[in-house]
Amino acid sequence: MEPDPKVTMEEITALAKRRGFIFQSSEIYGGLNGFWDYGPLGAILKRNVKNAWWRDTVELRDDVVAFDSSIIMHPSAWKASGHVDEFHDVMVDCKVCKHRFRLDQLKDRSQCPDCGSKDSFTEPRNFSLMMRTSIGPMEDSASLAYLRPETAQGIFVNFKNVYQTARKKPPFGIAQIGKSFRNEITPGNFTYRSREFEQAELEYFVPNDGNDEAQFQQWVSRRKAWYANYGIRADRLRFYELKAAERPHYAKAGIDVEYLFPWGWGELESIAHRGTYDLDAHMKLSGKDLRFFDEASKTHYTPLLIECSAGMDRTTLTFLVDAYEREISTDPNGKQTDRVVLRFHHAIAPVQVAVFSLARNKPEMVQLARSIESDLRGTYRAQYDEGNIGQLYRRQDEIGTPFCITVDYPSLEYGTVTVRERDSMTQERVGRDALAGYLKERM
Repeated sequence: MEPDPKVTMEEITALAKRRGFIFQSSEIYGGLNGFWDYGPLGAILKRNVKNAWWRDTVELRDDVVAFDSSIIMHPSAWKASGHVDEFHDVMVDCKVCKHRFRLDQLKDRSQCPDCGSKDSFTEPRNFSLMMRTSIGPMEDSASLAYLRPETAQGIFVNFKNVYQTARKKPPFGIAQIGKSFRNEITPGNFTYRSREFEQAELEYFVPNDGNDEAQFQQWVSRRKAWYANYGIRADRLRFYELKAAERPHYAKAGIDVEYLFPWGWGELESIAHRGTYDLDAHMKLSGKDLRFFDEASKTHYTPLLIECSAGMDRTTLTFLVDAYEREISTDPNGKQTDRVVLRFHHAIAPVQVAVFSLARNKPEMVQLARSIESDLRGTYRAQYDEGNIGQLYRRQDEIGTPFCITVDYPSLEYGTVTVRERDSMTQERVGRDALAGYLKERM
């Protein structure tokens, strides 16, 4: 039995705007569908998610190197990859309300879901998802270029450059995080389906020595561990194994990582065994040899490819949804209040430690609080704030801050502060000198 949704998308979008996580792009001009801006907290949250992926995939491994390809590539790269000819969705238009829909997302193909008109759809036709642009002063067919719909192709065309300069041999990987663009027919579900988004992609090249499927399973296990390590609930995450009929013809295996969003299961990441398809395609069209030269055997071969491709906007949204909880809490006086809390893992939380002054009209108290915040800023993502203490706690709960430190009157006399933990709401008196050790142990 699937768990019940614990939050609606309306609650997530309201919280995201209220607390400065995510805003509609160009909102003052009516917005632009499929594009989003990350506010002060959202920008840090998304960066933390990317850093967590990068740390695990690149920095902690000696067999993966970093890469950053350009957004605009030679148009032939997209011809070779198949995007120019095959990268499209099938769409229909309602003749009455003029709204456009993806055919595969219509539950009833005989009735428009927006205006209710019967048998009002046009004939299905292909809609290219490639975003076009032009290079140079003349806008003609010779200047045609595309904004990349994925980051992987930049890795493939540079495979030889990378392995030669990085002095790597298979098995080894090339990873990058970067912007991609897809001209979606119907973007929706907040930042889940956008026209501009960020991808984190690992292309792991392995020799054809019979160990490729074991390598594939190792990456599946590693990605499972990554989501678990950062607190994503196991009962809301699944690794769906694609059947042979669901995989591309060249793929030997495929796993879709899916999360149970308020609207249902949605894909976060694809883990695929792509064989030699991508390098073969670029070698065929470019005429360039991208094979690996093995010095030991003095032979050339095309390595097999295992790909892990994750959407960072989708993953950031997943952390927001998964961390969200609304609960009834009781204060020391027995009063019950409704509390919204984001239970972020401490490495993901935009703010890790908030420091308050109980009385903002006491200069010595404010000075001490600011001094503590300044000391902690070198180690943690720290923030100073002031105001009503109850409201400060609620704000920090809503943005997912694990620990709050309050400087009060005993702080001035005894050098101790009150530390409140987000999830349990327990409070402890801690000496200022012991504060760094206290937080390190609990973080």
